[in-house]
Amino acid sequence: METLNLIKNDPWLEPYADAINGRHKHASEKEAELTNKGKQTLSDFASGYLYFGLHRTDNGWVFREWAPNATQIFLIGTFNDWKEEKKYSLKRKANGNWEIKLPADAMKHGDLYKLMVHWDGGCGERIPAWTNRVVQDEQTKIFSAQVWAPEKPYKMKKKTFKAATDPLLIYECHIGMAQEEEKVGSYREFQEKILPRIAKDGYNCIQIMAIQEHPYYGSFGYHVSNFFAASSRFGTPEELKELIDTAHSMGIAVIMDIVHSHAVKNEVEGLGNFAGDPNQYFYPGARREHPAWDSLCFDYGKNEVIHFLLSNCKYWMEEYHFDGFRFDGVTSMLYYSHGLGEAFCNYGDYFNGHQDDNAICYLTLANRLIHQVNPKAITIAEEVSGMPGLAAKFEDGGYGFDYRMAMNIPDYWIKTIKEKIDEDWKPSSMFWEVTNRRQDEKTISYAESHDQALVGDKTIVFRLIDADMYWHMQKGDENYTVHRGIALHKMIRLLTASTINGGYLNFMGNEFGHPEWIDFPREGNGWSCKYARRQWNLVDNKNLAYHYLGDFDCAMLEVIKSVKNFQTTPIQEIWHNDGDQILAYMRKDLIFVFNFNPKQSFTDYGFLVPAGKYEVILNTDNPDYGGHGLTDDTVKHFTLSDPLYKKEKKEWLKLYIPARTAMVLKRGK
Repeated sequence: METLNLIKNDPWLEPYADAINGRHKHASEKEAELTNKGKQTLSDFASGYLYFGLHRTDNGWVFREWAPNATQIFLIGTFNDWKEEKKYSLKRKANGNWEIKLPADAMKHGDLYKLMVHWDGGCGERIPAWTNRVVQDEQTKIFSAQVWAPEKPYKMKKKTFKAATDPLLIYECHIGMAQEEEKVGSYREFQEKILPRIAKDGYNCIQIMAIQEHPYYGSFGYHVSNFFAASSRFGTPEELKELIDTAHSMGIAVIMDIVHSHAVKNEVEGLGNFAGDPNQYFYPGARREHPAWDSLCFDYGKNEVIHFLLSNCKYWMEEYHFDGFRFDGVTSMLYYSHGLGEAFCNYGDYFNGHQDDNAICYLTLANRLIHQVNPKAITIAEEVSGMPGLAAKFEDGGYGFDYRMAMNIPDYWIKTIKEKIDEDWKPSSMFWEVTNRRQDEKTISYAESHDQALVGDKTIVFRLIDADMYWHMQKGDENYTVHRGIALHKMIRLLTASTINGGYLNFMGNEFGHPEWIDFPREGNGWSCKYARRQWNLVDNKNLAYHYLGDFDCAMLEVIKSVKNFQTTPIQEIWHNDGDQILAYMRKDLIFVFNFNPKQSFTDYGFLVPAGKYEVILNTDNPDYGGHGLTDDTVKHFTLSDPLYKKEKKEWLKLYIPARTAMVLKRGK
């Protein structure tokens, strides 16, 4: 057998060649099985949403459900006063499937419905597993499926769209909390008020959380009940489609935070005990429940479950034109332990037999399918263990994700801020942390995501400034703590974003230092939305210092986008000195210089760089971004020759670098 490139690229993986080859073979054989040895495509196989669920036909309706343990199933709803009637009784078909065909007047758009499922020893109301619309009654709080067949369904104006990934600049967002008002925001409001902000800021992709229907709003969308239903608390399917269409017209890609790592336990709303069989969709025994998340774990070894989940991926791409997915909780899927209590210290921890080969196979097939449906689709793995090959090509022995989240970076920044005084921040350590990654796998770098903004944690700006945000963010009234926080916030982001090898991510509002934490409405806070919103007025108010951070973020992205294929240009370290706390590196014609020293500014600090004229194009100390303006950035910097480095074509660039500042210089022709 020819050695896979994953192993060729990393000789340390050679001792685990059998395991890597075995996983690759497992996925190949499963794909052959599901596609009848290539007689159909994986995309053909993943079309379950066109068969199951409720569909309008030329002469009426057809409804189908997979419920092998059921003995009888009725459709009940507003059309029959929620009563079991013979004419709404489903017929058992082959392979555990059930079906009913109804005349056109049997139901109408907007009707509510459920299934009444009978099994040996019991019965119960269930929301269909494949339903594409679920709504909650405001008074009773009860969820029901809804017939969704509008007379004029939304038609996408932009039929084709290619995401800009040069580089991928992701704005992570949540529809419900994107509004200023203390309420749950809507798809329409997001489209009209927030998309223009994102486009103006310079991001070319949004990653939307909490799209799949979830009974508890405060779960942030991670306890999914209805996998094919776009959450109705934000509006209608037509409004979500229009939002995506509008984003595309602005050149913004739309990816979805998809949850296939687990499901909510709910039985009436979800899949927890669908037809009296608690294991229809989920692993049996001790592996059924996730010990930390109070949720259920899919049985990725069942073809029917693979069919359900793969069809789910294709559905969101075909029906809504999503450009890809960020897969949540991948670490939890990969390991029997869900990664809990594991240190992942060496390669042996990835190949010790404690991995779920079924889940690995599913993730590989999901990537195969997604890129078959749309070769330009984007897939990102949220994975903390560092599993090798996750974002390597399938042909090379990898799992096929386009990117993996660089989850080490936010952890590093939080740990540094929490545990070290400014004088102990080491540029060599910072540079290693933001560039430490597998060469054959692209990553999404980020300083912080929604994780750091939740109750129980703190955002970077809140850790840096804390309570002084309430009293000293008025321009002209900033104290030392605020000045320090603003300076480090910009420097941390610039170092993180300028060292990417794939893409960069920012969570909604963090670009301008949104204060406080996110706390969704719950009993403990009187069901208030006060902390589940974004206070855009803070960045819009030019009398407050927040706009400095927002303006800097915009300028930083402009610099990154000014270099073609910035993310693939080599990063060349020029210099670091942990004593001085100075760091400098180069990407193409740009030089990035950081002085993390809290007290000492340096005059005529020299770096050996390619000869030429250099101009400052971004400076964290610029007064426009809340800096002190200690340098004259109109000055052109000419390098000074040194006979010792003539052969290397290097000359000295001498700079004045104020304390706690960073600058970007561009080499002129």
